[in-house]
Amino acid sequence: MTNIPLYLAPLAGYSDQAFRRLCKDWKVDYLVSEMVSADGLIRDQDKTLTYVTFSEEERPYSVQIFGSDPLVMAKAAAALLPFRPDFIDINMGCPVRKVVKRGAGSALMKDPALAAKIVRQVKSAIPDSVPLSVKFRSGWDLNSLNYLDFGLRMQDAGADLLCLHARTSSQVFSGLSNWEHIQILKQALSIPLIGNGDIDSPETAAKMLKDTSCDAIMIGRGALGRPWLFTQIKQFLKEGYYQPITKDQILSTALTHLDYALLYKEEYVVVREMRSQLCHYAKGMPGSKELREKINHSSSVDELRQHLRHWLLH
Repeated sequence: MTNIPLYLAPLAGYSDQAFRRLCKDWKVDYLVSEMVSADGLIRDQDKTLTYVTFSEEERPYSVQIFGSDPLVMAKAAAALLPFRPDFIDINMGCPVRKVVKRGAGSALMKDPALAAKIVRQVKSAIPDSVPLSVKFRSGWDLNSLNYLDFGLRMQDAGADLLCLHARTSSQVFSGLSNWEHIQILKQALSIPLIGNGDIDSPETAAKMLKDTSCDAIMIGRGALGRPWLFTQIKQFLKEGYYQPITKDQILSTALTHLDYALLYKEEYVVVREMRSQLCHYAKGMPGSKELREKINHSSSVDELRQHLRHWLLH
């Protein structure tokens, strides 16, 4: 139980290189790219390629692709091979309307036969040395909980690893995830299963492992503004306790996050994109509302640094 792998979930607009690198500092085991369009990838769009790029320090690293055409998905997976990802992930769980409208993401849970065809085609386009994983949800809605049949189909189609976000597509990110689904699927599979949904503390991570016997844990929103969660979970699983985070550590982590962002993007982009990231550091703490307002009206990285320092040191 102490060596359970921890994954950072692919989070559109959040899990860019800066945040991934930060989470690596805090001992996450596996990183996954932001979701990448298979259509965009084979058209070689510059923006798409920025999502694919990663550094050697980020390994082991996966690129997550989405789409609804088996041949396009296979071509996209093949196009990733020169980047040498450690594994490739197929998104079949995204509930965002513009993705679902294209028959991709969680829409594929309504067409398991097509989903299985995609897995078979992608698997045939990549070498055995590159594992293929599939991330999906419990079902389209509470009236169509097909995660068990769906997961077994993905396994039969050639997936090496599965990740179940134990919510329906209709739930999006609301309500509670149902970990019983993870437990049931785990018992039925012969390949590893990653559990995902509502991990926001070392205690909830330990409970998911106990309740489901999953092989690994994926953390998404719980790590936003709290990348130290990975270190705390590892310590808790190993020693039964964990070091609480200090104000100084929060400040230094937020400032490091800013520094990392500047390594990969222009300052005006960093100021705009880091607003939501930095607001997560303040969540639930005294003065967070005032800090959020100041962050959202900042026009330079220096301003952002000053606001963070003033908030945490006063």
